[in-house]
Amino acid sequence: MKKFQTISMELMTGLGVTQVFEMMSEKWDEKVIELAKSLINCQSYSGHEDKAAEALKAYMKETGVFDEIETDCYGNVIGHIKGKNPGPKVLFDGHIDTVPVGNLKDWKHDPFHAVVEDGKLYGRGAADMKGAVAAFTVAAHRYAVENGKNFAGDVYVAGVVHEECFEGVAARKISEKVKPDYVVIGEASEMNLKVGQRGRAEIVVETFGVPAHSANPEKGVNAVYKMCEAIQAIREIEPPVQDKLGKGILELTDVKSSPYPGASVVPEYCRATYDRRLLVGETKESVLQPIIEKMEELKKKDPQFSYKVSYAVGKEKCYTGEEIQGERFFPGWLFGAEEEWVAKIKSQLEKEGFSPEVTTYNFCTNGSHYAGEAGIRTIGMGPARENLAHTIDEYAEVEDLMNVSVCYVGVMKALLG
Repeated sequence: MKKFQTISMELMTGLGVTQVFEMMSEKWDEKVIELAKSLINCQSYSGHEDKAAEALKAYMKETGVFDEIETDCYGNVIGHIKGKNPGPKVLFDGHIDTVPVGNLKDWKHDPFHAVVEDGKLYGRGAADMKGAVAAFTVAAHRYAVENGKNFAGDVYVAGVVHEECFEGVAARKISEKVKPDYVVIGEASEMNLKVGQRGRAEIVVETFGVPAHSANPEKGVNAVYKMCEAIQAIREIEPPVQDKLGKGILELTDVKSSPYPGASVVPEYCRATYDRRLLVGETKESVLQPIIEKMEELKKKDPQFSYKVSYAVGKEKCYTGEEIQGERFFPGWLFGAEEEWVAKIKSQLEKEGFSPEVTTYNFCTNGSHYAGEAGIRTIGMGPARENLAHTIDEYAEVEDLMNVSVCYVGVMKALLG
C-alpha cells in the first residue's frame, strides 16, 4: 500500500489529476481480468475447488490489505478487511465451483485456459461466476487502498464451494462466522440490482408394491401403476403464484423403477422426482401438504396404495475431506425496491454513472440461505447475462467485468461511507 501511495505521488508531480486517476483505474481493470483468468484456469468442479481457492487466497495475500484470510471446514475462502471505525458488515458472496464442461470438442476455446477475444473473456466460470468473484475481490482491494481503510464497518469477500450442488448450504458456515448485516450476491445480472428470487425444492414421491413374476402379475402389486396414478393426481395441483416472483412451478423431472432392468419381474418400487420452484413464505410443510393430501385420497380408494413423500437429500465430499450434506429445500426471498438500503445503493450507482434496474433473479442462488433462511438483507449484482451460465464457450464481456467492479466499490461506499 505504501508503494502504491509513493507511485501516485510521483505521478501527481508530472501529470494532471485526471490523467493520474485514469491510469490508476486502468491498473484496477487489469487486476480484475488477470484474477478472473487465474480463477478460470483452475478446473474447479464441485468438491474440487482447491486450486481456485488457493488462487483466490494468493491474490488476497499479495494485496496486503486483507486483515484475515481463512479457509473453513468446507473449503470456503473468506477474506476480511477491517475499517478504521465500527459499522455494518458487508459480505460479497460468489461461488468458485463450476458445472462440468461436457465434450471438450464442442468448445471453440479451451474452457480452462482463459482468453480474451473480441472484447469477451472466455472460459468455464467466466459468467458463472469466477468473473464476479474476481471483480468484487479487486473492488474490496481498491476500496481499502483508495480510502486508506477509512470507512465504518467491515468488508468480507467469500469464494464459496459446492453452490452448484447445494444453493446456500456451504454459505451457512460463512454467515455463521461472519454474521453479515448485508450480503451482495455476485451472480450474473447484467449489472442490474436483484432483490429476490424463487427458491427451489427437489421433492421425491415413492410408491411401494409387491414383487411377483410377470407371468403371474395378479400375485404382486405393480409400484409403477401406482406411480402413474400418483403422477396424474399431482398434475391436478395448482402451485401458488406471486406478482413479482411468478409461478411456484411443480414439474416432474424423472421416474425410476426397481428392480431395473426388470425382466420378468413386477416392480416393487418406483420413485418420481419433482422440481418445485418456491415463492416467499412457503415452508417445507406447506409445500408437501397438497401432495400428501392427493396421496391420502388415493390410499382411501385403494388399500394397496403405499407411498412416501419427502425432500431429496444430497451428500457430497469437500476437497478438505469434510462431508457436506443438505436437504434440497432452498427458500425464495424478496425485498422491496423502496427499502432505504436498496435505494441508497441504487442512488450511489447512479452517481457512479450507471443505471441499474431493480429486478429479480430467475434462478436460485446462495441468497436462499442468506435472505431466505437467515433473513439477512441481500442484493444481487453481477456481470454477464443469466442465460450464459453452464453454456458451451461461456464468456463474460470484459467491459462488464471492469464496470461491475466499479459498481461493487459503489456498493461499499453506499453501505460503509
